[in-house]
Amino acid sequence: MNRTQWASVTAVVLALLFAGGAVTFASADRSPRSHTPTTLSADAGFARDMSVHHQQAVEMSFIVRDRTTNEEVRRLAYDIANTQANQRGMMLGWLDLWQLPKVQADQAPMAWMGMGDMHDESAAEDGALMPGMATRAQLDQLRAASGREAEVLFLKLMTAHHKGGIHMAEGCVEKCEPGVERDLAQGMVDGQSAEIKLMADMLKARGA
Repeated sequence: MNRTQWASVTAVVLALLFAGGAVTFASADRSPRSHTPTTLSADAGFARDMSVHHQQAVEMSFIVRDRTTNEEVRRLAYDIANTQANQRGMMLGWLDLWQLPKVQADQAPMAWMGMGDMHDESAAEDGALMPGMATRAQLDQLRAASGREAEVLFLKLMTAHHKGGIHMAEGCVEKCEPGVERDLAQGMVDGQSAEIKLMADMLKARGA
């Protein structure tokens, strides 16, 4: 990966982190919502589901940082972990603000998108609760790998993870109320799309 490509992706990441801060500030300065989201709303469903989705991305990023010494992959993993941990904290904070549960046991993941009964049950039982999420077996495989093998597996798993995350974020852009949460969802679409392109180049450089 050349300096120009890294500079471009770094600019996207920094812009998203800045946007995250702006969203936090705006949420404090914005007029109160016309109503508090209900627990079955798209706003609450997205915040809950994407928090779970993001947590796995953070976990995978920390795993690969321990399994390779390649600075390019380690930088990407750090950027993903930092960005998604920050966004996850914001979404959980909104649920607290709305006084809504962080877990809705009687609602299937992505039910707020009309997709609650469309996910592979066998994959869900192995930890892949939503599209794009890795199974426990895949995470164990990543923990057992090292060097180039770990890098390639991480890049493939994270590419699939981002694609699932983009699909969910696009659902919020369509269904969530206008405001800071929908703005954050659009930022996720833009940032993760840029990272998918970067990871495609990194996989190509590794012959994968």
